Amino acid sequence: MTSLNQTRPDIRSILFALMMAVFLSALDQTIVAVSMPAISAQFKDFDLLAWVISAYMVALTVAVPIYGKLGDLYGRRRLMLFGLGTFTVASLFCALAQSMEQLVLARVLQGIGAGGMVSVSQAIIGDIVPPRERGRYQGYFSGMYAAASVAGPVLGGFMTEYLSWRWVFIINLPLGFAAWWVARKTLVGLPVPQRKPIIDYLGTVLMIIGLTALLLGITEIGQGHSWRGEHVQVQLGVALLALVIFVLYERRTREPLLPMHLFTNRSAVLCWCTIFFTSFQAISLIVLLPLRFQTVTGGGADSAALHLMPLAIGMPMGAYFGGRRTSLTGRYKPIILTGALLMPLAILGIAFTPPQSALLTGLFMVLTGIASGLQFPTSLVGTQNSVDMKDMGVATSTTNLFRSLGGAVGVASMSALLLAMLAGSGIAQADRSMIGVEGSSGNLLMDSLHAASGPALDLLRGQLSMTFQHLLMGSAAVSLLGLAAALAMPNHLLRGREDKDR
Repeated sequence: MTSLNQTRPDIRSILFALMMAVFLSALDQTIVAVSMPAISAQFKDFDLLAWVISAYMVALTVAVPIYGKLGDLYGRRRLMLFGLGTFTVASLFCALAQSMEQLVLARVLQGIGAGGMVSVSQAIIGDIVPPRERGRYQGYFSGMYAAASVAGPVLGGFMTEYLSWRWVFIINLPLGFAAWWVARKTLVGLPVPQRKPIIDYLGTVLMIIGLTALLLGITEIGQGHSWRGEHVQVQLGVALLALVIFVLYERRTREPLLPMHLFTNRSAVLCWCTIFFTSFQAISLIVLLPLRFQTVTGGGADSAALHLMPLAIGMPMGAYFGGRRTSLTGRYKPIILTGALLMPLAILGIAFTPPQSALLTGLFMVLTGIASGLQFPTSLVGTQNSVDMKDMGVATSTTNLFRSLGGAVGVASMSALLLAMLAGSGIAQADRSMIGVEGSSGNLLMDSLHAASGPALDLLRGQLSMTFQHLLMGSAAVSLLGLAAALAMPNHLLRGREDKDR
């Protein structure tokens, strides 16, 4: 059971604090990518360069389910303040780093803080807003993700060019402190659990080992390492062993970190499948479409970042419409199904439209963004509606876990496929750093483009255009799995205001 403070929480003030937290965590997934050349030039360390971004993403993904369970046990306010504080302090460490090793370690700490900001923010909405109205509020979060995907590269490029790469972390200090202060003042009315907390220490350790090994293996595959390599196979083997033991242990322990009974909930599982494949498409497209634009058209990094704007504009449009429609009808399956139907069609439209056709490409990218926006917040609302209030935090964090895993698997698999297609076609002998870093491109591929001229350059760009077309067709085929999950989803009615305290 939970008890509420005497005063009812001010939803608008809380929403402002949560949106600031989500924006900061999402911003750091994109703002750093543009500064990577400057960082590598200063530290002269290319071996660890990819991990400046990967370390953040791995730590964030692993931390998300842990925060969800701890929030159910101890209350969301203290977890949110801890996450914001850790993120802000880690940003200072990143800005002061004197070596690549120090920067990667600080990024791990930053990801741990960001995991709480993402997971706890959405669970708080689940606490204070009835299921039927949550789509509208979760749509605001999708808008923050979209804004960060555009603002990150632009801000990162400007600060790296005119100030220093350290400013991409310094900017988090005033913003992080402001978000912490607002959260401290506004989250005082949240529910506080009254049950005695029991910590699943062994389950936590097993999950950390399993997810970390899995994500490290997936990331290295995306950076060009063969999945048959001994190092990658050891990581994937450790992940499989740890996660199998984790599942067996969680089925028997008294207070599991991730209750296995949630995976018997058909509606929740299908929502997780939907969000996994939606994230697979959205994140991999955010990484690959700028590379396609740069290599095929010869555009610069700044124009490639602006090339993503239609995708970023479409996401909040879909989230807003989906949230309002879900609140009006009380049913989330039609919205998810609409997005799942639109996704493969829009991706195919991008595949068969040359990136030089800015208007038509932009139209299909907007439709892709709308398809993502229709599914992201609505799948979360469907998950929250299908579980008991005592499992709200862990169900929300599991949704975010599948979202992060979908993005990681999408980037790794699409990047590895592109590497294989490029190597097979003889376009370029791409090395492992080509696409492993989000928002960056392979040096050898770009060098070969810069070295070519005249008919040779036109031929090379034509081959690259065909390669990306086949890659996007494969992406559209994968999105059909998300459509299958949406078709199998029960068409449940959302609970209303009278159910918010259940």
